[in-house]
Amino acid sequence: MLEIRNLKVNYGGIKALQGIDIDVPDNSIVALIGANGAGKSTTLKAIMGMVKKADGSVKYNGEELKDTKTMDVIKKRISLSPEGRRIFPNLTVYENLIIGSYTVKDKSLVEKNIERSYDLFPILKERSWQKAGTLSGGEQQMLAVARAMMVDPEILMLDEPSLGLAPLIVNDIFDIIKKIHSLGNSILLVEQNAKKALEVADYAYVLETGSIVLQGEGKELLNDDRVKGAYLGE
Repeated sequence: MLEIRNLKVNYGGIKALQGIDIDVPDNSIVALIGANGAGKSTTLKAIMGMVKKADGSVKYNGEELKDTKTMDVIKKRISLSPEGRRIFPNLTVYENLIIGSYTVKDKSLVEKNIERSYDLFPILKERSWQKAGTLSGGEQQMLAVARAMMVDPEILMLDEPSLGLAPLIVNDIFDIIKKIHSLGNSILLVEQNAKKALEVADYAYVLETGSIVLQGEGKELLNDDRVKGAYLGE
């Protein structure tokens, strides 16, 4: 279980996170929704040790991660698929996956994880020797998620996986999220498509200007008038 308590992050004089509490229980999908600049991506980066935390606690299975380096967070089987995909366009699909496994020393496990990625994303197997930069937007997003899965994470964090994708491809991405969850992974999902996120989430948090302003079960927040008005266009 991932437990975040009183997490604070500052960018100069700007308080990006103002003391938030979030739980990600085992084998759950937890969504974090909010407008641009609310602090969603900062939360994921703070968990991964990519930004400095001003205060608070980040614990995974009771172990404090607050000052843990990013590489060591990954070794504890917490992985991030970043906003904007960040694939390596001049490398092949296969080479991108290999890079994603850089903390895994067991070669047989690397090959096993590649085969699992191909099972989850059959199109990537067809394109395994194609340069990643020539893939469609949806295929690149699939590659970004598959690459994050290469460390066999217990917690997979997804930052805006549907951003910029056509509606049909968005549906495919969320079907894959549900399939990954069915394999036993916990997922922390940052997503601007609040409706889609709340539909799949067991629990969700609404973040505004660095603070949690609402939380509850995904279906519960789907029917909350405040969420409908602010994030669902109703």
